[in-house]
Amino acid sequence: MTVTWTTGNAITLLENGEDFFPAVFEAIGKAQRSVVIETFIIFADKVGNQLQEVVIAAAKRGVKVDIAADGYGTADLSPAFIEAMTSVGVGFHLFDPQPKRFGMRTNLFRRLHRKIIVVDDTLAFVGGINFGADHLADYGPEAKQDYAIAIRGPLVDEIVRFEAEVLAPVKPRFSWRQLRRNKHRQMEPPGDSSAALVVRDNDRHKNDIERHYRLGIRAAQHQITIANAYFFPGYRFLRDLRRAAKRGVNVRLILQGQPDMPFARFVATMLYDYLLSAGVEIYEYCERPLHGKVAVVDNAWSTVGSSNLDPLSLALNLEANVLIQDRAFSTQLHENLQKLVDNHCKRMSPDTQPRRKIQRVFLGVFVFHFLRNFPSWLARLPARQPALKSISVEDDKLIDGMPVGEAATDSGRGHLNESDSKPIELGTDGDPASATPNIVRPVVDTARPGDRSASDRVKESSEALAPDGADLGQQSYSHEYLDSGPRTKEST
Repeated sequence: MTVTWTTGNAITLLENGEDFFPAVFEAIGKAQRSVVIETFIIFADKVGNQLQEVVIAAAKRGVKVDIAADGYGTADLSPAFIEAMTSVGVGFHLFDPQPKRFGMRTNLFRRLHRKIIVVDDTLAFVGGINFGADHLADYGPEAKQDYAIAIRGPLVDEIVRFEAEVLAPVKPRFSWRQLRRNKHRQMEPPGDSSAALVVRDNDRHKNDIERHYRLGIRAAQHQITIANAYFFPGYRFLRDLRRAAKRGVNVRLILQGQPDMPFARFVATMLYDYLLSAGVEIYEYCERPLHGKVAVVDNAWSTVGSSNLDPLSLALNLEANVLIQDRAFSTQLHENLQKLVDNHCKRMSPDTQPRRKIQRVFLGVFVFHFLRNFPSWLARLPARQPALKSISVEDDKLIDGMPVGEAATDSGRGHLNESDSKPIELGTDGDPASATPNIVRPVVDTARPGDRSASDRVKESSEALAPDGADLGQQSYSHEYLDSGPRTKEST
């Protein structure tokens, strides 16, 4: 795992569709050269229609526009909706589209779940918000609570590299000359945030997002706040949360109390007793469905992105998060989450949970062991390799919104074809279970004299199990580091 930290970024927090959609649509409306959109869902509602309008207008004025959407999440767009864009030159690409069987979508696993937008190679958006009206408050009680960020600065160049690899089969190869021009154009850093893009795929970055969450948890000294829509992480992640709480860190989880999928809340409650017994605080957000995927550690380190903390995101889907080391941004995100806790959350306690009937005990044991072993079980199963399919105006023949026959042009061997992905980072080949990946950190010192920054504590957490004399500017760490850590008297 190689993560390239950049400094000098300007990062803006965007809450819900009310902040996100106007910012994105305005940026696309001003685009002069290129627009790249990666998303899980596009609905043909007022938000999807507005997206369609701005990308059509951009394409008509000569902007190169490419949209990559997931074939499961965006399965119901009509041929007319897509053709309106492709007919004016918008590149529209579906990830692993499959026809419905008996009227149902069956391609649930290994989805393109990232949400990334890049405009003119200078402005990027990353987060958890799809293009749908259900991210706006006027949608009603089912409107989602969610987050994204707008980014300017050197990190955008890293995102441009990544998207160039993602769309390599359907877009001209990335121009390093253009990237150099971007860097010359941005000589003056637009901000002072340190940030890094971290992705999850099914090739060489299987555990990257989870590992960075766990690094943040292990480095925490005072407080951890995690707000996540679908909470069903692995055993080691849960163990790290318990150990943090037992060493005196205030660990708070904000989870769904009014879920859009009741089963997701049901399985999460199976973990409540295990976490509450160690001192972890659990709050259920009851105002509306929580869709966010964010975390803050010690008001200094934070992450915003598309990754849930469940088996689908941590072991199957293609995801992207941004890691941020910026005290001002992290404090802003912390204060936003604190308002949710104060005004719209119900705190869980052992006596608020259902009585531990024998059936629930056995189910809890099953869930616990499933969490611990699910990724290794999955790795043993044969997997069909999904591909990115490009839809053209000449052969836009669709059945239930899915390209068939010659309408689907296999885009070849790009980053989204997991068996042949060529990550942009120069990481270590092989299975993450045996690899020793590298992590690159910036030198960040936003603390007062005598204080230790979050990056210092992450560095020290790595150093505890790193070889003596190792260069922590580009520190290697392994599964032994993540799987060991402070020893407690826990038997599980």
